[in-house]
Amino acid sequence: MDKWQEILAASVCNPADLPDCLQPDPDAAATAATWPMRINRYYLGLIRQHGDPIWHQAVPTGAETRDKTCMVDPLGEENLSPVPGLVWKYPDRALLLVNHACAMYCRFCTRKRKTGRNGLKIDSGGIERCFAFLRHTPEIREVLVSGGDPLLLDDSYLDWILAGIKAIASVEVIRVGTRIPCTLPQRITPKLAAILKKYHPLFINTHFNHPRELTPEATLACGLLVDAGIPVGCQTVLLKGINDNADTMAALMRGLLKMRIRPYYIFQADMSHGTDHLRTPIRRGLEIMRRLNGHLSGMAVPAFAVDLPGGGGKVRLTPDTPLTDGREHVFTGFSGRQYTYIDPE
Repeated sequence: MDKWQEILAASVCNPADLPDCLQPDPDAAATAATWPMRINRYYLGLIRQHGDPIWHQAVPTGAETRDKTCMVDPLGEENLSPVPGLVWKYPDRALLLVNHACAMYCRFCTRKRKTGRNGLKIDSGGIERCFAFLRHTPEIREVLVSGGDPLLLDDSYLDWILAGIKAIASVEVIRVGTRIPCTLPQRITPKLAAILKKYHPLFINTHFNHPRELTPEATLACGLLVDAGIPVGCQTVLLKGINDNADTMAALMRGLLKMRIRPYYIFQADMSHGTDHLRTPIRRGLEIMRRLNGHLSGMAVPAFAVDLPGGGGKVRLTPDTPLTDGREHVFTGFSGRQYTYIDPE
């Protein structure tokens, strides 16, 4: 096995197998039975103590099962899927879900309903059906390859998928959504970078949430991608107790630029069932953006956005965006319809 495969094979998948100093509450085992746990040995090594910002992202707790606000399919993806494995929300873009697995199962995942479950795998036949739909839908000009994590697939299979997308004449741009550079950077090898390089214009959006994730290993991995001519952006999720203060967020954004990663979005956390304890009020994000503006280079300031529940799409918010009183905030999506985002309890 390659080094990254050995690290992944040694993952901790049961709360009871965590070191004693990192043990979660007694309800964690029941939570992990509902939403799978996987912490690979690299990411486990980033945790310094119980309850720190890395621990909260990776370790299940009973709070996930006590969520009474959020929803199973927060972005309405199942209703926007013309064929299994493909989500078509925006007129010119589609989301291709090619993998159910990740190197680490984030406790705030927007697709908790799918990730880590063998029954939700999509095989090559399913991907071929997605290709057929794309070929017959020329208005789709951009394909985002995601999952799960597409970079956890074998090199040859990933190469086949990207070649299939590239062969569709109407597709002009390929994007890959992956958290691998953060959670298992050893997976980014020169061979993988060479495969990705064949399919330009290809962009990668990755996902760092805390400055402690910006390790030498992550820097090396992102360097391989950038040196292959692949623009790398970061989509950070605003998370309670992890990065919901301006100092942490500013340090993260500065660190990303040093790694040649462009801060792209700070996302208000999606209303994914089991994540309410990790969400922040929208106003907190606006306060952080007010602090970042003018105190960071413009290149280091991402857009703050909420991806509207029910498939309304992303809406960018600024510190001057008016909000209603209370927990419920109504926004108009790109289609002109209104959608409601509910702050955490």
